[in-house]
Amino acid sequence: MTDDHQHDHVNHDDLIFSFEFFPPKTDKGAENLRAVRNELAALNPRFFSVTYGAGGSTQANTLNTVLEIQRDSGIEAAPHLSCVGSSAEQIREILDTYRNNGIKHIVALRGDLPSGSRDLGQFRYANELVEFIRKETGDHFNIEVAAYPEMHPQAPNLKVDIDNFVRKVNAGANSAITQYFFNADAYWHFVDECVKKGVEIPIVPGIMPITNYSQLARFSDMCGAEIPRWLRKQLETYADDVESIAKFGEEFISLLCENLLETGAPGLHFYTMNRVEPTMSIWKNIGLAD
Repeated sequence: MTDDHQHDHVNHDDLIFSFEFFPPKTDKGAENLRAVRNELAALNPRFFSVTYGAGGSTQANTLNTVLEIQRDSGIEAAPHLSCVGSSAEQIREILDTYRNNGIKHIVALRGDLPSGSRDLGQFRYANELVEFIRKETGDHFNIEVAAYPEMHPQAPNLKVDIDNFVRKVNAGANSAITQYFFNADAYWHFVDECVKKGVEIPIVPGIMPITNYSQLARFSDMCGAEIPRWLRKQLETYADDVESIAKFGEEFISLLCENLLETGAPGLHFYTMNRVEPTMSIWKNIGLAD
């Protein structure tokens, strides 16, 4: 018999909860994000992370968004820092800016390879970026890295992918956030394989709310997250019935989160898409609101 109330015994303080935003492109978007951030700050997450758009144009957006969050929300802000196409000098400058503004947390990523670009910059892989941050700044930054329980879309096989992940950890990462997934077994299999290789840092599941099926399907094909066949079929039956998708999605993701926490996941990282709902509903459903 399973104990349905197990999550009530989970000590919130020991868990790592975080929320991810993307840098707004318009004034209206910035206003919206302020409102979202204020509501989610009340849940007292460990940090807010801010993504970094492709092509370098949004590094300034990321910076501005991060500095405002750090200044106004009382919650630590963690910028994504992607290294592809950047020189050591550029990265050093960004690190200095972050350090001088009291930022202590970074999500270190390789970033997307620019299409057709031969110039990858000085850092080809995230482990090289992590190594550089440690060399330049010592222990100043808490460094997050990405993990791919269902394999990085560009990795030749799972073993290579896990070796890559272990390299990032050994380069000095403090914790990891996974790509989103809908299958808890895939996550636990990945974690078990990493533990066998001596990984001790927390590997926090990334959680993607389900609100729009066609968008989710497009995203998932790009980033290598599998939508299990039964889930795909169920979502397809709703066609464009947004309300039914949202209701079903919220229930499904809430159960997934509950299951992950009950089986020992170190926390949850929500991809909010700059919205309060459905993250807030999931949060309440899994008994974290008390």
